Amino acid sequence: MPTSTPGRLGHRAATAVLLGTAIFLTACGTEHATGSAAGAAPSPSASSVPTASPASPYVEPGAGDGAPHYRENNGFRIEGEMSPADAKDAKKEADRIEPVIKRLWEEKKWDPASVRAALLGLGYEEERHGPKGERLGGTLTVRELDSRWETDHYVRPEGAEVALRVHEDACVTAFVQKTNYQVTTNGLYPEGGCFQPAAGH
Repeated sequence: MPTSTPGRLGHRAATAVLLGTAIFLTACGTEHATGSAAGAAPSPSASSVPTASPASPYVEPGAGDGAPHYRENNGFRIEGEMSPADAKDAKKEADRIEPVIKRLWEEKKWDPASVRAALLGLGYEEERHGPKGERLGGTLTVRELDSRWETDHYVRPEGAEVALRVHEDACVTAFVQKTNYQVTTNGLYPEGGCFQPAAGH
């Protein structure tokens, strides 16, 4: 039986050690998946999982999306409180208006002129304003729907929106259009109107 010389054994051992080290180093940092886990996203290690940050000390109570200064920046869009008695009166007027709006929607009459005529028929008087915007009387406002952005330009959808000032702190607002209608009650907005403003001053 042949015997190996000590020099040849040393050379083989060194080669084996080098090969083993190379295999170990190339495998380091590589994730291997088997079976159904192959191709799936690797699961994060405990150190890479983000931890929840503490709540911002600047978020105001009642802030819609939790952004700092939400109420300050959007105060013009937050309706005022209605007194319980005035809220009850507003609900009563909404119950009178709702069947008329529903009928107009079923008849496909959602243009402002038709809506205005039908609501004046309930005995309401159209709200009037002076040259400086001061109110001169009346409680009903009917106007076209606001325009909205679609793709690359503004469009004004067919339909009408309604505001009935029931008291100085209570309104009925409604809209009617091809797809649907709605009648609700709300408080006045800071700039004195029943309609929620799209932008503030």
